[in-house]
Parts: sequence; structure tokens; C-alpha cells
Amino acid sequence: MKERAALVGLFNDSSHHLDPEHALDELAGLAAAAGATVVLRMLQDRPKPDPATFLGSGKVTTLAASCDEMHVDVVIFDNELSPAQLRNLEKALDRKVVDRTQLILDIFARRARTREGKLQVELAQLKYLLPRLVGSAAALSRLGGGIGTRGPGETKLEVDRRRIRHRISQLSKEIDGVRRRRSQLRERRHKAAVPTVALVGYTNAGKTTLFNALTGDEAAASDALFVTLDPLVRKVRLPDRRELLVSDTVGFIERLPHSLVAAFRATLEEVAAADLLLHVIDASSPDRERQIAAVQAVLAEVGADRVPAIDVFNKCDRLEQGERARLAALFPGALQTSAITGAGRDEVIAAMESRLALDTSIVTLEFDAHDEREREEIAQLYRLGRILSHVASNGRVTIEAELPRRLLERFRGAAVQ
Repeated sequence: MKERAALVGLFNDSSHHLDPEHALDELAGLAAAAGATVVLRMLQDRPKPDPATFLGSGKVTTLAASCDEMHVDVVIFDNELSPAQLRNLEKALDRKVVDRTQLILDIFARRARTREGKLQVELAQLKYLLPRLVGSAAALSRLGGGIGTRGPGETKLEVDRRRIRHRISQLSKEIDGVRRRRSQLRERRHKAAVPTVALVGYTNAGKTTLFNALTGDEAAASDALFVTLDPLVRKVRLPDRRELLVSDTVGFIERLPHSLVAAFRATLEEVAAADLLLHVIDASSPDRERQIAAVQAVLAEVGADRVPAIDVFNKCDRLEQGERARLAALFPGALQTSAITGAGRDEVIAAMESRLALDTSIVTLEFDAHDEREREEIAQLYRLGRILSHVASNGRVTIEAELPRRLLERFRGAAVQ
């Protein structure tokens, strides 16, 4: 049975760039993704949070009465609460209280499928839990079901801080191993000179649907938040049979918990090491600008803000013609697509070709057929280019090939002037 949830938000002068209603709408989407039904919403406008109960005492009393009336099981705050606030609110409201960070961690615990994903989520959950163990006897005894108790929550709420620190250390070592393996795979791809394109964007912007449209894959796509946690990498074969790799990555969200960014660093390094980013933006979202800023902030945090990027406005089938024209004027270098109808797919592939310097030059190269290193270069040339002619004579091999411009430097020593 679904838990009945109350959503609570607090806004002040410094957060007025946020539309409080839109912020609660997003929180409602997160609550639904965690398996709850929203039955109550409450907003308070106050200069700063109350250090003891986050909301003012009068508002807490009103909230408690409303929760009783609506039979609320869990109260979800659209902010991160301190351990003391969490304990005081649970006592005052007499029901489970979850903050935004815990909610997002809970969704990640639900959605992680691979061992790597599960390790990363567990690490983030334990880092969140550790400071909240101090004196939280009520929290420790709260072994139930529902939001905030999944993943390590069910099995590790009773362990002491020393054991949690030991587990954090173990997980960090295992994730370091994952990072090393990923790094080796990236190095191998780099040596093979296969360019990599990473899809990034706000959660539910349509990245996986676009990924499927580009690659012909059938990765699970859904109109829900955080469906993709584990990165997928697939080949895209271009019209002239050349290939590049496209990876689909975890969606970003505004105020993404810092512990989660840290835990998913192994995955997000895939983004920082890409040759090109496709920043997929939900063109139909009323919060479009805010979502763009949130993605750019996370990219900067993981060192991916230096990677060349193309803005791709997705879901353009939902826009009127006038709005599409306005979008083109505001973002002149951006592309407009609809991943679900396939409109704009060819333009995206053409833009990737152009930005990755996949456009080619015809070159004539000469090699020594007896030199093992040069024979390896010939094999590489066959893998990377299109061979137009191959002539062997007197121990020399002359090859005319069509080669991507960005690879010309690699074979400069063999070029015939």
C-alpha cells in the first residue's frame, strides 16, 4: 500500500528565484518516484529556518493537525534538515519525517540495478546517516517499511558509528576499484580513437529516449525521475559506416545532494572524459532556465564544464511554432528535436560529426612492410579510416585512405608530401 505523504516547503527572499509551487511540484514527482501518494502541501514564507523545528512553532502545530486530519504517514521537507530539526519534527508531528536529500537517496536505492550503482548509493546513504546517529534513539528504533528505510536503511540503522565508518572505508575502496576499471576502459577507447559522446541533462529531460533514437537501443525510458542510474554505452554507426560511442548518464537535479555527487563521481567521470556532451533540455518545461543552470552547476562540480557541448532542446513536439522560433532566437547554436517522434535526429548526428571533426581528408601514406611498429600502424589505419588503395612494392606499402581530420596528426610521420 502506498504511503500518504505531506510536502512542506520554506521560501524566503534569497530563494525567490525559485517558484515555490514549481519546487513543490518537483518534490511531488520525487515522492511519486519513491512510491508515495501526496495528500497535503504546505508552504511557509519566513526569513530563515527555525534552528529547532525548521518551520515556526505555529506552523508546526497547524501541520500536525492537518497530518492527523489527512491520515499522513510521512512528512517530506523540500530542504535538508539538521539532525536536531529531524528529531524535533518527528517528536512534534508524531510521524516519520524525511528531507529532500533522504528522499533522493531513497529513489536511488530503489533504482540501482548494478553492483556499482548499489555500492555508490549505499556509500551516500551511510554518509548521510552517520551524523544523524548521535542521540537519535527514536530513529534507530524506527525499523519499518517505506520511504527513507530502503537500501542500507533496513539493515544498518542499528549499527554503531564505528562499524558505519568501517563500511564507508570498504565502500570507498571498492568504488576506487570501479574508477580504476573505468579509467582503463576509457584509455582503451582512447587508444582505439573511438570518440565518445555523453548525454547529460536534468532528470526526465528525455535523455534515454534520445539515446534510444540515436543508437537503436531499447534502454528503459519512462516519464519518471531518475530512471537511468547506471551508465549505458552503445555504438552509433554513422551513414558512412564510421562509429562513435554514445553514453547515457544519470539525470541531474537542482540541489543534488553533495554526498550523491561525491558517491557517483566514478560514474560522472565518464562525462568529464567524453569528447563531446549533448546537453538535453526539456523544451516544454516551465522551469527550463533553472534546470539548465542546475545541470551546468553539477558539470562544473565534476570538472566536465570544459568539455565541448551542444544544447539539444528535446520535446519540441509539445511547443507551438511561435515558441520554437523564440527558442531558436534565444539559443542560436542549439538544436531542436523530439526524441519520441524522431524529428531532428539527423541534425543531431550531423552536429556530432561536425563538432568531433569526423569530417575527413584523403591522404597518401607510406610504410615499411618489414617494420613491426609500422605494420601495427597499417592495422590501425584499416580500423580507423576508409582504405581507397593499397599497393605493396619492394618492401614498401603505399596506402591512400580517407581519414577523420582529427586523426591526421597520428599518421603524420607516414604522410607522403
